[in-house]
Amino acid sequence: MTAMTMAPADPCVDCVGIGWRQPHYETLLAERPALGFIEVHSENFFADGGIALAVLEAGRAAYELSLHGVGLALGSAAGLDHAHLQRLARLVERMQPRWVSDHACFARVGSGLHAADLLPIPFTDESLALMVSHVQQVQERLGRPLLVENISAYVGWAGDTLAEPEFFNELARRSGCGLLLDVNNLFVNARNDGLAPTAAALEAMRWVDAIRPGHVGEIHLAGHCEREDGLVIDDHGSCVRDEVWRVYQHALRRLGPVPTLIEWDTDVPDLGVLLAEAARARAVAA
Repeated sequence: MTAMTMAPADPCVDCVGIGWRQPHYETLLAERPALGFIEVHSENFFADGGIALAVLEAGRAAYELSLHGVGLALGSAAGLDHAHLQRLARLVERMQPRWVSDHACFARVGSGLHAADLLPIPFTDESLALMVSHVQQVQERLGRPLLVENISAYVGWAGDTLAEPEFFNELARRSGCGLLLDVNNLFVNARNDGLAPTAAALEAMRWVDAIRPGHVGEIHLAGHCEREDGLVIDDHGSCVRDEVWRVYQHALRRLGPVPTLIEWDTDVPDLGVLLAEAARARAVAA
């Protein structure tokens, strides 16, 4: 298998989108607010027909589309689920999205069990080789480069030999994929490492500084919550925090203009709240 070359990030300062969730299907299509793109979870549209696909086709006719998956489990030692990949390929062929993405995680084990979660992978040469192979298989089937997202992780592996940014740099170099940089995940992980908010933001900025410009094809912004026991959860259920906005501003200075998504998956508010967050992202980018 040969590596593909990711196209450069779109050189636009207003390419900001929102995650399009079921409560906003009708309103978005009726009001057609100014957005750079919309993003949906791929697996919600794997059926071969029905109202869900009809709605997505209407959204695709109005906006650029990004398909964001949660089920490829690219880091699973058990290998890819080829039935899942086939369903994704059919959706990509039908919708012709601008971007296709999934996560650097594992979820599958040898028995065929799927954890239905984004579990962290070790950052080692062996894990890197596995990820490169799986990403290349996906790209060969889809006929396009994939964007791979860094995750929020609440546990880690002993014996990591690669720093996380180095892992992603090498993954992009060897496979030709791009990086979907989730800025909130960087901040959440730093907070869960015991850093105070200001220090966590600085650590997230150092992470961004270690990524080679040109590898990042999309940025995600989202909210998080802090539990009473101190654990910070990436729940996508609130507005983006001020510290995360500062990391985002730093990322744009480092990486240049990159298409940016506002994610909101729990306690979904009125559409106007998401549009206000998108407007803030455009203002930061400008």
